Amino acid sequence: MRHTVIFCSLLVSMAGLGFGGGVGLKDLTRATKGGDPVSGREIYVNTCIRCHGIDGKGAQGIKLVPSPADLSSPAVQNRLDGTLFRRIHEGKPNTAMGAWKYALSDDEIWDVLAYVRTLAVGYNTQP
Repeated sequence: MRHTVIFCSLLVSMAGLGFGGGVGLKDLTRATKGGDPVSGREIYVNTCIRCHGIDGKGAQGIKLVPSPADLSSPAVQNRLDGTLFRRIHEGKPNTAMGAWKYALSDDEIWDVLAYVRTLAVGYNTQP
């Protein structure tokens, strides 16, 4: 009986992911495969660089309140892929970070996210 309850709960949870309007099952599958950071860099340069800057630390001379997130920081890099996907997809209320779901496909957002991961502090350091 207990196994039946757990199984049913799992099915309901999975159905909620698929129909909840957030990151769905298709998105979670893409997250496990990862995006393409090379394609993501091209998208980043064309759409994100204006606010986040070339190194992800924020564009010089732009005065946004609040400031754009430092994409290289541990505060961003330690977030789960699904959380960052949702932030890019849906935007962040009360900031200049708009929802990119209207301009980018889910696959393109995963690619941008893969590129953002390369901005981590120490990612490209050489001894």
